[in-house]
Amino acid sequence: MRKLIGNHDAGTARPSPGGGTPGGGGTVKRQKVTRSGGASLAAVKATQDADRAGALAHHREVRLLAEAALPTRFGRFRTAAYQVAGEPNETLALVQGRPDRAPAPLVRLHSECLTGEVLGSLRCDCGAQLDAALAAIAASGDGVLLYLRQEGRGIGIVNKLRAYALQDRGLDTVEANLALGLPADARDYGGAAAVLQALGVRAVRLLTNNPAKVRALEHNGVRVLERVPIVVPPTEISLRYLTTKVQRMGHLLELEAAATLGRTTLTESAG
Repeated sequence: MRKLIGNHDAGTARPSPGGGTPGGGGTVKRQKVTRSGGASLAAVKATQDADRAGALAHHREVRLLAEAALPTRFGRFRTAAYQVAGEPNETLALVQGRPDRAPAPLVRLHSECLTGEVLGSLRCDCGAQLDAALAAIAASGDGVLLYLRQEGRGIGIVNKLRAYALQDRGLDTVEANLALGLPADARDYGGAAAVLQALGVRAVRLLTNNPAKVRALEHNGVRVLERVPIVVPPTEISLRYLTTKVQRMGHLLELEAAATLGRTTLTESAG
């Protein structure tokens, strides 16, 4: 059994090979990340800034705390807990195959959602997205899911419940956070980039509907060669939440296509 090895220079990680079988309730689509071909001074400066940020992320201390095999209904993963210098919580990595040897493994940055993933809340699509991501990574052969302890987009479970109460009075998710004096999205992905680099991953196909995650990884020195959307059927309750994601937070999600997928799934189940 190979060890997952991490060090303060964000060295390499060598997970043992693992296979997986797909499952879960969502689908993924492939979409190239496009870049402009010009070499303007602004573009050159942005590249230089990203290179400097990547160098900083590369030298953040990343300590491996524990590791174990994790058989799941989606397939068998290697899992490891990391502590990144400056991060308040540990980061959990679920590793499939040898992402360090793949030119661009499938990667998901998934933020903790106790209510959606454990308690089955219908307010959000987090549980369904987690299932779809694990299924897709298992099927890909080489990939990583990073489980980030950033409950409620980084505001914590108590403030998340306070925001829920405001949403019940008519505010959307962004308005509720702002009404509490909190940012609409307090998450940070610098630690995630450092863990990926510790795992030997320098370029990825990123499983996300959120372009902010693409920008964050690029800014911290991890190249995103492709954005792979997740399409999860909305429920009557989650539709407003998803609409807010699209209209207020810039998520790239085709709600009509997702709703069609949901109707198709229900028809197939009934048949």
